[in-house]
Amino acid sequence: MGRVLNRFQKGHEDMTRVLVTGGAAGIGLAVAKRFVASGARVLACDVDEATLNKALDDVPGLLGLPCDVSVVADIDALFSALDHQLGGLDVLVNNVGIGGPTLPADQLASEDWQRVLDINLTGTFEVTRRAIPLLKQSAGTIINMSSAAGRYGYPNRIAYATTKWGLIGFTKTLAMELGAHDITANAILPGAVGGERFDRVIAGRADISGRSIEEETALGLASQSIKRIVPPEHVADLAHFLTTPAGRSMSGAALPIDCDLQHG
Repeated sequence: MGRVLNRFQKGHEDMTRVLVTGGAAGIGLAVAKRFVASGARVLACDVDEATLNKALDDVPGLLGLPCDVSVVADIDALFSALDHQLGGLDVLVNNVGIGGPTLPADQLASEDWQRVLDINLTGTFEVTRRAIPLLKQSAGTIINMSSAAGRYGYPNRIAYATTKWGLIGFTKTLAMELGAHDITANAILPGAVGGERFDRVIAGRADISGRSIEEETALGLASQSIKRIVPPEHVADLAHFLTTPAGRSMSGAALPIDCDLQHG
């Protein structure tokens, strides 16, 4: 942890201050990069310290801290570091999340169900609860990363789908509670986004169905109007837009970015 903390730089008090959970890879890293490119001071936290250190090596100016959001002591340490190094918060991006095993509901172990809820819902709540007093001071922005699984059913991923639906209610309730403080809260709902996580999902489906990776990928895109995988950079651009003056005229929204899924 010390090596990561030593990356922090003081000063630059006029910059937008951003926290991205699960920010070392995939969508989270794309979001972190987008805000760094805009001139923001960005703190990314992630449970995978090796991947986080690689992100810090690859993205000059990015700040980082290991954190397991299912561990309250880790979250407390995160906000202690954030207060010392950023001196406040303008944007919270709740990106952290896990999918859990790819299994039908009657085969999913109770501990696997609970682990997904602990990270995707409870961890997000615990981070947000601590962030709200800081965001009240800055009239800030909350962005919650839901999923197309927060719009539709998701066979063999019941815990994941349940949490992503839950994040929609979480977002809309935050928007109602915090609007008086000029805090906006919106959810982004990515569909099939390119990267290692998407590859793992397709591989899990193939294991269950007996179909090939290529067949499962084609099936995954079959319900989309545009037959392509969304680049994570497009999700990052949408997140950044929500912090602009136009984006901050929106609150309580659930915004799909999924090449127009047609079912549901």
